[in-house]
Amino acid sequence: MHALTKTSGPIEVEIDDHVAVLTMNNPPANTWTADSLNQLKALVKALNEDKNIYALVLTGKGEKFFSAGADLKLFAEGDKAVAADMAFCFGQAFETLSDFRGVSIAAINGYAMGGGLEVALACDIRIAEAHAIMALPEASVGLLPCAGGTQNLAWLVGEGWAKRMILCGERVSASQALDIRLVEEVVATGQSLETAKKLAAEVAHQSPTAVTACKSLIQNARFAPLHQGLIQERERFIRLFDTLDQREGVRAFFEKRPPVWKNE
Repeated sequence: MHALTKTSGPIEVEIDDHVAVLTMNNPPANTWTADSLNQLKALVKALNEDKNIYALVLTGKGEKFFSAGADLKLFAEGDKAVAADMAFCFGQAFETLSDFRGVSIAAINGYAMGGGLEVALACDIRIAEAHAIMALPEASVGLLPCAGGTQNLAWLVGEGWAKRMILCGERVSASQALDIRLVEEVVATGQSLETAKKLAAEVAHQSPTAVTACKSLIQNARFAPLHQGLIQERERFIRLFDTLDQREGVRAFFEKRPPVWKNE
């Protein structure tokens, strides 16, 4: 029994075996609101508690927009309290997504602008459709990307391209995004969700406890010195021997059968 069943709202959720599919649904451009950001945070926390969920896929409703980010009407009056509240909601939601214990995949099915691109940056893997356009245009309206954009984009594509996109407002196509390593794969229009779901299903072949440990180590490399990472790598390896999945994985290998993971 899954902790979550199919739900609706600004983010629709559907469970498919070990994969949770989250669909942003706020027409016409799937913009973020405080409510939808709080829902995303709560959903990811619930998925973290569901041991049967190994991966999640995030996509947008419709054919044109993955997400256009925040609705600029929120900031039209220059209210700092509103800005502070939204910045907090963005940070909490996307950092929770980044910390998801399983594998997160963004199926970018259209425009990913501002907070729409930032939520994809918070995912582990990005798959873009051929017509997708990505940008962080906040500086063009006197703002800045405050939901991880300046940090995560630079980590993925390097300082030069991060500055082109953020400081110069340059938009990138799906093919450009692949060239600069902003996305890992480009697929035909209409194919991102199925491609992402197929990749997410592959995660079920991996030990979920090992995946969680590996993901933590990979992301830790962003800020920890190499020598610390190497020490932690060995420590996490040894700690896996406290898990049922470690014994199951090795036994299944020698018994020439698929492992039955317990996520324990």
